[in-house]
Amino acid sequence: MSNSINGKICIITGANSGIGKATALGLAKLGAKVVMLCRNKTRGEDAQNEIITKSGNKSIDLLLADLSSQSSIRKFVSEFEKKYDKLDVLINNAGVNPSKRYETIDGIEKAFAINTLAPFLLTNLLLPILKNNIPARIINVASAVQSKSINFENLQFKKHFRSWKAYSQSKTALILLTYEFARHLSNSGITVNCLHPGGVKTNLTRDYKGIIKLFTKLFFSFAKSPEEGAKTSIYLASSSDVENISGKYFIDKKEAKSKDITYDESIAKRLWDVCTVLTN
Repeated sequence: MSNSINGKICIITGANSGIGKATALGLAKLGAKVVMLCRNKTRGEDAQNEIITKSGNKSIDLLLADLSSQSSIRKFVSEFEKKYDKLDVLINNAGVNPSKRYETIDGIEKAFAINTLAPFLLTNLLLPILKNNIPARIINVASAVQSKSINFENLQFKKHFRSWKAYSQSKTALILLTYEFARHLSNSGITVNCLHPGGVKTNLTRDYKGIIKLFTKLFFSFAKSPEEGAKTSIYLASSSDVENISGKYFIDKKEAKSKDITYDESIAKRLWDVCTVLTN
């Protein structure tokens, strides 16, 4: 596997902890110019300093955004475009799995807002700068936890909220959108792929309580480290092996098959239209 990431500009969302931080460090060690998109300034700066120290790479930038707020995402993009005139790799890594139903400042259920709509909006807003600099790559961190259907009548779980159902539907939607982006961008020089990082020790279930917290703690005690979980993201961002591959789903650096529903183009187009309306 040859590395083609040296000197390339990479945005990573949720880069101050877990898989995001491990991905940022891995790419920094390969010589990439990393732009960390983080919500919390203090945690972001701590992670930024740690990555600079461990990698010896000083080209690590920190920009702040709250991915649950569409105006914050738009502000991030305008700040990024003031500082940079190109973008080589976008890694939509940030994800949440809320234990209860929360609505964002935009009035959207939190898992759907951050896991599905935020990557959709951020990617669309960054497409012009990605198109300025071909070839470019978009990578979406999805999950093997996928639903068999997209419930358009209860997309935001206003009725019968179940945290894992909301999470799995939001990640299934992200895979559908990955393939739809790949179709939209075919022959453009921009590739779009997604991946399952594996069961990884992260703070994804940090707000769980009681027996569910104990169960998830037990499950994650057997899980991969964030460094292991970041390997496929780093591979898809940097390897020349995948430079012409688009619209695929990867596990452990190999192409895999996602749930049947994710290949349904009519559902993908309907979802695209819904996301377009919800993000104005």
